[in-house]
Amino acid sequence: MEGYEIDPGAAGAAAVFMIVYLLVIAAFYIYMAICLQTIAKKTNTENAWFAWIPILNIILMLAIAKKPIWWIILMLIPFVNIIIAVIVWMAIAEARGKPNWLGILMIVPVANVIVPGYLAFSN
Repeated sequence: MEGYEIDPGAAGAAAVFMIVYLLVIAAFYIYMAICLQTIAKKTNTENAWFAWIPILNIILMLAIAKKPIWWIILMLIPFVNIIIAVIVWMAIAEARGKPNWLGILMIVPVANVIVPGYLAFSN
């Protein structure tokens, strides 16, 4: 059995793709953390810095939405987590004085990037 020949061009392209992919994910994470921290500050919620730490950011969302902390367990159940996330984002929108239907938009691709920014940076 012969070994496979590695194409340096393909390896380089894969490395570039991976780096770009990781940069996009990092940018999205930073954007969402800034939005969540801003929403927390505008709703006078304690520990706004939780927005930067995984799992703690879910606890911060529950605090902004004034939902019980045990709902974090529901966020770990497949399919239930989608419903709970919508309910939480609806409550976050209400906490910011915006219509609660904005929370439903969080399950719509592209809108789920725009809505947190709108909730964070609008008056």
